[in-house]
Amino acid sequence: LPLAAMGFVPQSLLQKGARINSDFASNNGNAALNNVVSNTNEGIGSKTRLQMAFSEEKPTNIFDGPLALTKERDACGVGFIANTQSGEEFGTHKVLQQGLSALTCMEHRGACGGDGISGDGAGIMTQIPWKLYDEYRSDSCPQPGVGQIFLPQSEERREKVKEVIEQVCAANELEFLGWREVPVDPSVLGPMARAACPSIWQFFVKAPERLTDDDDTRDGFERTLYLVRRRFAVEIADRGLNWDDEDSEVYVASFSSRTIVYKGMVQSAVLPLFYKDLTNPDYTTKFVIYHRRFSTNTNPRWPLAQPMRVVGHNGEINTLLGNVNWIKAREAAKGLDTEGASDLVDYDSTENIVTMMNTQDIPSVLEPLVDLGRSDSANLDGVFELMCQSRHRAPCALMALVPTAYKESPDLKEHPEITDFYKFHGGLLEAWDGPALLVFSDGKSIGASLDRNGLRPARYSITKDGTVYMMSETGVIPDMDESEIVEKGRLGPGQMINVDLVTGDFKDNIKIKSEIASRHPYGEWIANQRKEIGKLKFPEERMYDDVTATFAQGSFGWGLEDIGMQIMDMAGSAKETTYSMGDDAPISVLSERPHVAYNYLKQRFAQVTNPPIDPLREGVVMSLEMTLGKKESIYKVSEKGARLIRVESPVLNQEEMDKIASLADENKGGFKQTTVSTRYDLASGPEGITAALDAICNEAVEQVRAGAEIVILSDMAKDQSDLDETTYIPPLVATGAVHHRLIEEGLRMEASIVVETGAAWSTHHYACLVGYGASAVHPYMALETVKQWYGNKKTQNMMAKGKLAQITLEEALNNYRTAVENGLLKILSKIGISLLSSYSGAQIFEAIGMGDDIIDRCFKGTTSRIGGIGLEDIAKETAMMRPEAAAAKMKLINYGYYKPIPKMGEYHVNSSDLAKLLHKAIGLDKSVSAATNRDEAENDGVQPASVADYEIFQKSLEVAPLANIRDLLDFESDRESISVDEVEPTAEIMKRFCTGAMSLGALSREAHETLAIAVNRIGGKSNSGEGGEDIIRGKDLKDVDEKGRSPTFPHLAGLKNGDSANSYIHQVASGRFGVTPEFLVTAKQIEIKMAQGAKPGEGGQLPGAKVSEYIAGLRASKPGVTLISPPPHHDIYSIEDLAQLIHDLHAVNEKAGVSVKLVSSIGIGTVACGVAKANADVIQISGGDGGTGASPLSSIKNAGGPWELGLTEAHSALLTNKLRDRVILRVDGGVRTGRDVAIAALMGAEEFGFGTIAMIAEGCVMARVCHLNTCPVGVTSQKEELRKKFPGTPEHVVNFFEFVAEEVRELMAHMGYTKFEDLIGRADLLTTNTKQTERITKTKGVNVDPFFSGVPNSADDRSFLRAEVAGGELVDKDSIVHTNGFSSDLDREISSSEDIQKVIADNAGEVTASYDIINTDRSTCAMLSGDIARAHGNKGFQGKVNLEINGSAGQSFGAFVVPGLNVRLTGEANDYVGKGMHGGEIVVVPHEDAGFVAADSSIVGNACLYGATGGDFHANGRAGERFAVRNSGAYAVAEGTGDHCLEYMTGGVAVILGSVGRNVGAGMTGGIGYFYDDAGDFEEKVNGEIVSVQRVITQEGASQLKAIVERHFEKTGSEKAEAILNNWDEELPKFWQVYPPSETNQPMVKQTEIVQDSLRISASAPDGDMCFLPVGGQMTAEQAARCAD
Repeated sequence: LPLAAMGFVPQSLLQKGARINSDFASNNGNAALNNVVSNTNEGIGSKTRLQMAFSEEKPTNIFDGPLALTKERDACGVGFIANTQSGEEFGTHKVLQQGLSALTCMEHRGACGGDGISGDGAGIMTQIPWKLYDEYRSDSCPQPGVGQIFLPQSEERREKVKEVIEQVCAANELEFLGWREVPVDPSVLGPMARAACPSIWQFFVKAPERLTDDDDTRDGFERTLYLVRRRFAVEIADRGLNWDDEDSEVYVASFSSRTIVYKGMVQSAVLPLFYKDLTNPDYTTKFVIYHRRFSTNTNPRWPLAQPMRVVGHNGEINTLLGNVNWIKAREAAKGLDTEGASDLVDYDSTENIVTMMNTQDIPSVLEPLVDLGRSDSANLDGVFELMCQSRHRAPCALMALVPTAYKESPDLKEHPEITDFYKFHGGLLEAWDGPALLVFSDGKSIGASLDRNGLRPARYSITKDGTVYMMSETGVIPDMDESEIVEKGRLGPGQMINVDLVTGDFKDNIKIKSEIASRHPYGEWIANQRKEIGKLKFPEERMYDDVTATFAQGSFGWGLEDIGMQIMDMAGSAKETTYSMGDDAPISVLSERPHVAYNYLKQRFAQVTNPPIDPLREGVVMSLEMTLGKKESIYKVSEKGARLIRVESPVLNQEEMDKIASLADENKGGFKQTTVSTRYDLASGPEGITAALDAICNEAVEQVRAGAEIVILSDMAKDQSDLDETTYIPPLVATGAVHHRLIEEGLRMEASIVVETGAAWSTHHYACLVGYGASAVHPYMALETVKQWYGNKKTQNMMAKGKLAQITLEEALNNYRTAVENGLLKILSKIGISLLSSYSGAQIFEAIGMGDDIIDRCFKGTTSRIGGIGLEDIAKETAMMRPEAAAAKMKLINYGYYKPIPKMGEYHVNSSDLAKLLHKAIGLDKSVSAATNRDEAENDGVQPASVADYEIFQKSLEVAPLANIRDLLDFESDRESISVDEVEPTAEIMKRFCTGAMSLGALSREAHETLAIAVNRIGGKSNSGEGGEDIIRGKDLKDVDEKGRSPTFPHLAGLKNGDSANSYIHQVASGRFGVTPEFLVTAKQIEIKMAQGAKPGEGGQLPGAKVSEYIAGLRASKPGVTLISPPPHHDIYSIEDLAQLIHDLHAVNEKAGVSVKLVSSIGIGTVACGVAKANADVIQISGGDGGTGASPLSSIKNAGGPWELGLTEAHSALLTNKLRDRVILRVDGGVRTGRDVAIAALMGAEEFGFGTIAMIAEGCVMARVCHLNTCPVGVTSQKEELRKKFPGTPEHVVNFFEFVAEEVRELMAHMGYTKFEDLIGRADLLTTNTKQTERITKTKGVNVDPFFSGVPNSADDRSFLRAEVAGGELVDKDSIVHTNGFSSDLDREISSSEDIQKVIADNAGEVTASYDIINTDRSTCAMLSGDIARAHGNKGFQGKVNLEINGSAGQSFGAFVVPGLNVRLTGEANDYVGKGMHGGEIVVVPHEDAGFVAADSSIVGNACLYGATGGDFHANGRAGERFAVRNSGAYAVAEGTGDHCLEYMTGGVAVILGSVGRNVGAGMTGGIGYFYDDAGDFEEKVNGEIVSVQRVITQEGASQLKAIVERHFEKTGSEKAEAILNNWDEELPKFWQVYPPSETNQPMVKQTEIVQDSLRISASAPDGDMCFLPVGGQMTAEQAARCAD
C-alpha cells in the first residue's frame, strides 16, 4: 500500500485469517479431538447465576426504532355513513345506530388484547350532537367548541390538568362554558382495558368575541381550537403534569365546533355499552365514521384507538420516517418569525401561523406537529389536519398526501387538470406511501380515498333517500333493503368519493378531483416553470485510460466479481445478476475483508402488516421520476411551486448533468448549483475524515444559504495524481451527513442533493443514496466501467460467439441504466412503496454493524442494535481498498464476496471443503449413484457414520473466521454439569428438527423426496416448499424390496417399508403453485410463506429451464416458462387479511396447524404479535442469510437480518405481550450444528429448520449453480442425466441429524440440563464471549449486550411452553391447533348436515340445501370442500352437492370448492370469492328486487379466483381488482372488473362482459381472456409486455365465447348476456381476445386447417368429456344444464 495509506489499516487486517481446507481434514483425521463444548465454555457450572448474563450498563435497544415500526402496528375495518337529507338541522339518531351496527359487523377485522376481551380499539366520529349538549348552548353561542378528553383516574391529577385546560382557554379568549363527565359503564370492559381506562370528560368553550370576522364555515374558530389544543400539551408539560405510570393518560380526542370522537380500547359491540351517550335518542348526526382496530400490540392504549381527529386509517405508512423528516424540514423552511405565535385568536394571525410559521419546533408554544413516538396514523392525521387548517379543502389535502398513479391512466385521459394537479403537488410533497383506506372529515365534507395500489377493500352503496354507505366490507348494514339501493360501487386504486355535508352532493372520483384541480391553473404554471430532463444519449468517450480506470475502481471498492458478474449481466442483458444458495459470508462488521459502507445497511421490507407490491406485473403504479430545486410551501399554493427540474431517471449520465448545469443560466431558469468535493488528503490519516465531513457540511450550508438549489457531492478525481494523493468520504456517509445537516439548519427544502460518484454500481448502492437524501446519482465510474467492459476483447469475443447478445455500446449503457432502474423498483416494491420520491430520505434500512457516532451524524433515526464501526473505521476500510500501485498490468482484487475463492477471498461457511468434511462424517460417497455402481454397492454405498469425523467438522467451524452474531456468544450456565446419560434421548430432540421450505422444482425429485423421507423417519417436520407435491407421496410405502427399492419411487435408494415421502408441512406461497384442496387436506401443518430469507419482499423464482413437464404439471403452468411468484399481496395485504388466510386454512383442514414464515428484520417482534393474534399456530423466523434457490444477487446480500436478532425480538415481544403461549417459534437460516440449535433455543426457538446443510447431507457439493439447472450431483437439477448422479439416501440425512442431536445433548450435559425444553427462552444462560469479540478485526465498537439484555427473564415462569385449553388445563402446544370461532359456524352447519355427509360417504347421489349468510360468515364452503377432498381427493367425488345461499357473504366465500360442489349465492360477496377453487361451480346473482343495474354494480370483491385451478364461476355484476390472478384452470365470467385483471394467469378462460381497469393480462403466461369493449377503449388498458390482443377471428374462438356467454345467461339470467346473445352478430366484433405466446397455436386463437371435433367451454365437471361442445354446435338450455353437471 502507499505509505500514506498504511496508517489507515489495522495490523490484524493485514494478516491472513483461518480457513477451512481439506488439509485440515486429512491431518490426523481419526484422532479424537477435544469436545467443542469444553473448548468454548470454560467454567460452566462453576457458579450459579439467575440474573441476566449480559451487561445492563446501557439501556436495552431490543425494541429501538419508531413506535410505528417496532411497537405498534395496526389495521382495521373502517367506513362511513352520511345522510344530509333526513332529519332536521342536526341529523338523525338512525345514522348513528347504523354506524354502530356496521362497526359491530366488522368485529372480525379487529382483535383483542392479551386478556382476550379488551378490544384493540373501536370508535366513531360524528357531527357534534347538539341536542344532547343543549344545556351548553345559547342564542349567543349555538355551536360552541367541544373537547373530548382522556384524563387521569386520580382526582388530584385530573383537577390539576383541568385547571390547566381552563387557564389555556382563558388566555386565548375562549370563554369556558363548563365540564361534562361522559357517562360510561366500565363494567363492560375487559380487565386490561379497565385497568388502563382514563377518566373521560367533555368541555365546552365559546368563540372569542374578537373573532368577529370569522367566515360562515367558522374556519377561524376551528383554527383557534386547533392551535389551543396543541398548546394544551405544552402547558401540561411545563407544569410537570406528565406522569410515568399507568394513570398518566392526558389526550384530547377531539376539540372542534363541528365534530366529536368517541373511542376506546373496546370491542365493536361494547362501544355503545360503554359510552351511554351513544344509545341516547338525542344523539343525532348527519354522518358517522366508524373504525375497528387490529393492533399487533396487546397492551391497551386508549389514544391509539381510531378515528383520529380527522382521519380513520386502515393501512400502514411505509415511508413514515422519511415523511416525518421532510415535514420537519418543511416546517423549518417556513419564514415567519415564531414570535408571532402568541396570538392564537385573530383570524389572520392563526392563518399565518399554520401557513407560514414553523409549528414543529416551537415546543414552548405548540406541541410538535409530527413525532416518531406516535403511530403512523397519528402522524398522518396531524399533517392532514394542518393542511386542512391552512385552507386546503380536505379532499385536496388528501389528494396531495396520497396521490393516485396518474401517469398514463386511461381514466384521466379526458381530465388533464387532474393530471396537472398531481404533477404540481408531486414536485412539492413526497407521498405518504403505503396501503391505505382513508376515511376523513373536517366537518364540512366527508369522504374516503384508497391508495394507488388498491390494497384495501372499499365498497359503497347509495340509497334512494340519498344516504351514502361506505365500508371495508359489504353487508355490514344487515337491515338494508336491496330495493332501496340505487347504486353499488367500489373504490378502485387511487380513487376517492366525497359527500358535501352542507349541500348533500355526492361526488365520485372524477367529479371531486376535477373540482379540486380546477381551482388553480396548474397546467399553465407547469408549462411556464417546469424544466424537463429526459434521457439523453450516453457519451461514448472514456474519461480514464484502462490503468487509471482500474486504479479508480479499486479505490472505490470494486472487485473482479462486480464486473464479471454484475456489470456483465446489467450491461449485457439489462438484468440484475441471478444467484443461489443464500448468503453464507460473514456480516460486514465481522468480515476480515474491507467492505463499502452500503454493506452495513440491510433493506427493510414489508411483511404481514403491509404488503410488498409487484414491480414486474404492477409497475404501472410505480415511478422513478424525481425533481430538483427549491421546494416551495405546500400550505400556500402559487406558481412558484411549479419551478422545479424534473428528471425522468435518478441515474444520470454526463450529458444530463451538463443539461442540468445549463439551467443555472438566468434565461433558462436560474437554478443555481454548486459542486462540493468529498475528497480529502490521504496524508491526514483516518482521523482526517471527521474534519473533512465537517468541511463539506459547512460548505453545503454556506452555498445553500447563498442561493444554491442543487448541491452536487462529487468524489471525482481529475487524474491519477489526484487519485494517488487523496481519498474520499464514502458517498453514502457524505450524503447522509449533508442531508441531516441541512435539515438541522432549516435549509433542506431550499436545495436538492445530487451525488456524483465512482462508488456506486449495485442497485443497493443507489437505493441507499436515495434513501438517505439524494435526488439523483451520476455514477460516472459505473458508466466508465461499462465502456471498459464493452471494449474488452473477452466481451467482444463472447458476443461474436453468441455467448452474449450482440449490442452496441449505447445499448450496453442503456441496459445498465435499465437494470439499475428495475432494481430500484424492486427495492421500493419490497417495502410497499411506489414512488422513488417517497423513498428519498425515508431511511428504510437497518444498520448491522454501525456505531452511534456515524448513525447520529449521518443516518439519524436508523436503528443499529449491535454497535459497530465508526467514522475512522470507515476511513480505514476505504483506504484498504486502494490498489498497491497503478502498474501496467494491475488487476482488480477478487474479494470473493459472492463466489468463494480458495485463498485470499472472503470466508464462506458453506464451502465445498465443509461439504467434504460432512460427507465423510455421515458416510456419503458422492461417486456412488444410480449413474455408477449403487445397485452393486453394499448398503447402497452408505459408509458407517464416523463420530471422529463429525468432531472434525465441528472443529473446522469453531476455528473458522467469525461470520455471525452467534459467534460472539458463549454459554454460561447456572447449574453444575451432569452426565450425558441423564439427558433426554436423541430421538426426542430430533422431533424438533425440520427441513427448510425448499420446493420440488428448485430441488430434484430425488433430493426433495429423500429429505422428506429422512425427516419423517426421525419424527421431524419435512417441508414441501412452494410448488405442491405429487399425490403419490401421500401414502406410506409398502412395496420396498430387500434392496431398499420401491416401484413407487424407482429413482430412490435406501428405502424402508413404512417410509413416507409426504411432507409434514405443506407450503402455501403467493404464487399458489400446486395448492389444491387435496394438497391442503393431506398436510399436518400448512405454512404461509410471507417472506423468504434469500429475498424477503419478493416472490419465489424458478428458472424456465427447471420447469420440466413434471414440474409444470404439479404447478399448473407451462413447461419451460420461468415462474416468478408475485409478492404476497393479493390476499395477505394486511394483518387482518393474513388472519383471513389463516382462517381459510383452518377451515379447509381443521386438524392442521398453520405456520407463518417471516424473515428477520427490525420490528419483527410487533409483527409476530400480530401473527399470534391472527390465530397462527407456529411462527417461523428465517435469517436473511438463508435460501437455496434462484434469487437476484442484490437481494441475497442486502435484505433480511440475522435470525439471532429477529428470533430474540419476536420471542421477547410475544412474551411481553402475553402471547408466547399461543405459538411455537421455529427458526431457520444457516442453522448447521448442535451449537446453533442450543443458542437458538436459548433465544426462544422451539423448533429448528435446516436448509442448505440438509442438502449437503444428501450430497450437495456447494457448486452454487442451482439456478442454472446444472447441479453436478443432481440435487438441484431437473435434467434426467444429472438426477441419476444423485448420491444421497435417507440414511445419510438421518446420520447428520443424529450427530446434531447428540451434539445438543452434550451441550445440555455441560450446562446441567436434562430436558431440552428447559433451555428455551433462557437467554440469561448466554453471555458475550470476550475471546471472540477480541477477534473482531475491524472495530472494537461491536456490543451485543444492550440488545440481548432486553430479553425477559423466564427462568422461573415457564408457563409459555404450554397452551391453556378449556378448563385451564395446560397441554403441549404441538398437540393442539387453533380453530375458527363463530365465523365458521355456518361452514360447520353445512358440513355437519347428515344428508350432505351421506352423499360424501356414499360417493353417489345428490343433495340440495339452502342457508342464509351474513358478512361475518367467512370461508364458507371451505370445510365442506375439505371433507370432500379428504374422502375422495381432488377429482374422485362422484356425488353432487347443491347449495343455495342467500345474503351478504363474508370473505373467501367458496374457497377451495371441489368438483361436485355447486354453490349459488343470491346477494353479494366480499373479497376472495372462489379462492383456490378447484372444480364445481360458483354463481353469484343479486336479489330479484334489487333497485340497481346488476351489470353496473359491484357484486363481488377483490382478488376473486386467486389461485383457482378449476371450476366454473359466474358473477352477475362487477368484480373488484385483481380478478382471476394466478388462475390456472377456472372458466370465469364477470360483467366488469377493476385493475390488474387476469394478472399472472396460467390457464383457464375468462370472459368479461363489461369495462375493466388498467393493466389487463400483466404477466399472463397461459389461458385466454375475452373482453367485451362497448366503449372502444380496451386496448389502452392491456399490459402488452407478454400478451397479444386481437379480435375473435376463429370459428372455434367464437363458438367457445358464445357457449360460455350462453351458460352465463342460463346460470344468472344476466340482462347483459341476454342483450349480447340477442344481437350476437353485431356484438361479437366488440369482443377482444387476449392470449399469451403459449396459446398462440390454439384453435381458438389461430386459424388452422386442422378441424377440432370438440371445444372446451367449462372446467367444473370431473368428467372432462362433459366440458366440451361440438364445434359449430349451438347450446340449448338443456345442454347448458348438462354441461354444468
